[in-house]
Amino acid sequence: MSSEAVANDPRPDAAELALIAARCFQGGDGRQMLAYLRSITMERTLGPGACDAQLRHLEGQRQLVHHILTLTERGRNGPTSMAVSTSDVDQ
Repeated sequence: MSSEAVANDPRPDAAELALIAARCFQGGDGRQMLAYLRSITMERTLGPGACDAQLRHLEGQRQLVHHILTLTERGRNGPTSMAVSTSDVDQ
């Protein structure tokens, strides 16, 4: 990518993105939203009759929610924060 393309890229860098996520999900409403996203993805199970497509779809949702939780955690606690604590997210 050229230096001009980098200068015009609207995407924030990783550190700024983590801070944006932390601000977005701060407070009671943000924590409730994260808890809801966790409940419909990470805490959801499919029965033995689930087809391959359903399993792949749910896993993609889980990966996205995990990414959001990780960004939020890094924004709150700094770049060395790698693990997402359930107690931190649900408070």
